[in-house]
Amino acid sequence: MTTDSDPSVGNPAARIPVIAIDGPTASGKGTIAHRVARALGWAILDSGALYRLTALAALNRGLPAEDETGVAEVARGLDVCFEGDRILLEGSDASEAIRQEQVGNFASRIAAYPAVRQALLERQRAFRVAPGLVADGRDMGTVVFPDAALKVFLVADVEARAQRRCKQLIEKGISANLNDLLRDMRERDARDMQRSVAPLVPAVDAHVLDSSALTIEQTVQAVLGFWQQV
Repeated sequence: MTTDSDPSVGNPAARIPVIAIDGPTASGKGTIAHRVARALGWAILDSGALYRLTALAALNRGLPAEDETGVAEVARGLDVCFEGDRILLEGSDASEAIRQEQVGNFASRIAAYPAVRQALLERQRAFRVAPGLVADGRDMGTVVFPDAALKVFLVADVEARAQRRCKQLIEKGISANLNDLLRDMRERDARDMQRSVAPLVPAVDAHVLDSSALTIEQTVQAVLGFWQQV
């Protein structure tokens, strides 16, 4: 049965294939999605960036995370432009700023708001362009693209994820504490999985892939292998 919220209803874009890659924070889904998209020559959607951009814009306006109405208004009017590896927010490069832990934690909190998620829903679906789209996030296969041709739920041990994030931050010259990251990551996982709207769960037809002991290339090849079987 279809509903008005189903992107396949009366929408020619629904014929464009989508690979949805979901998973918890720092599971590597962004890196994997970009490499899979590059291998296939497809478009890429980093849905988490849209929530982080909303968070950054709200923080810049001095809005508290508790202000659902105010944050949703920010999301609806988000002035953002993706230019290659650069992300411009209101004309300024926000590529690095949105990766700050403060922004990530704020984004995790506001992502639980139905009004915010609804405000960003159609913006995310607009990324579906020929010849195909690789979308990464937390509800790509369950809510945004429920008709995705391939759904992958990427997981990794929380300690491994914290170590990856710590390494990434240090490489970017940002100070990081592994214990603090581990605590924040566990809290964020709990918020994402327990929220009432679009919780972080695998789609019933998703391939669950544990990348804890896999290299980036091995993980990419696993996803491409799933796609060849579709």
